[in-house]
Amino acid sequence: MRNLKGIHHVTAITSSAEKNYEFFTYVLGMRLVKKTVNQDDIQTYHLFFADDKGSAGTDMTFFDFPNIPKGVHGTNEIAKTSFRVPTDAALDYWVKRFDRLDVKHTGIKEQFGKKTLSFVDFDDQQYQLISDEFNEGVASGTPWQKGPIPLEFAITGLGPIFVRIADFSYFKEMLERVMLFKEIGQEEAYHLFEVGEGGNGAQIIVEHNEDLPNSRQGFGTVHHAAFRVEDRAMLDEWTKHFEDFGFRTSGYVDRHFFESLYTRVAPQILFELATDGPGFMGDEEYETVGEKLSLPPFLEPKREQIEKLVRPIDTVRSTIDFVKE
Repeated sequence: MRNLKGIHHVTAITSSAEKNYEFFTYVLGMRLVKKTVNQDDIQTYHLFFADDKGSAGTDMTFFDFPNIPKGVHGTNEIAKTSFRVPTDAALDYWVKRFDRLDVKHTGIKEQFGKKTLSFVDFDDQQYQLISDEFNEGVASGTPWQKGPIPLEFAITGLGPIFVRIADFSYFKEMLERVMLFKEIGQEEAYHLFEVGEGGNGAQIIVEHNEDLPNSRQGFGTVHHAAFRVEDRAMLDEWTKHFEDFGFRTSGYVDRHFFESLYTRVAPQILFELATDGPGFMGDEEYETVGEKLSLPPFLEPKREQIEKLVRPIDTVRSTIDFVKE
């Protein structure tokens, strides 16, 4: 088996696609590279925020399921998502920005030798920024060139995902034997695992926690996390690999923007493997990507129906001259 290449994307649930768009665009300065719908629930928006080019390993995506209740954080969940910034100095910039924009945060801390800054959004979705100052391993992406953040401080991709788990011994064995991660560090209840080239773009931080009640999925929580593979051939190898260990999988799924498979690796924890391509730039112009409702070819015949189901959201940014501050 060839190792996974790192983190591909994280998908979470929001109470409001509109507020989500505003937060990621105007506060975090990440680029909306695709405004589409959940392919399994076409009344639900699926928004993809990424780097300037929509690179694999940089995108945070959101569903806004109608009438879903607020989630509850606890054990047995993908608990927090990290975003990479270039330097420690960038975190100082973000502290000031969050203070100015009334974003709740913890202040700068350090974990596993990296400076971090944890914060939450309007749904109490959990995030952190992590400095690439001393990072080695998987390369990050390209900051949104025309966004509101000075490029030397801007978000460039995804960092470690956090998993909170009650049965740590099982989860450790699953990560090491099945997903081919290796444990490289421990600080109290937190265990650091990495795969492939390693570094911030290829790590999972696992918190062993038997005290909290089980999490409950809803808005403000993560739906699933995805890891990178090269192509369909590797997906097929991994499908067989999972099934050899007794895991049930979705089998091959063509998401048009990438190809994937899904497997539930623990109670309430869903992992996906996804190919690096084709990517998000094939059906829209670079300058206006994410501004129109984009549908994969198999949903185009339902466009009229879908456009009646989902409310319009104004995501035009190509006409805005952002002041970087």
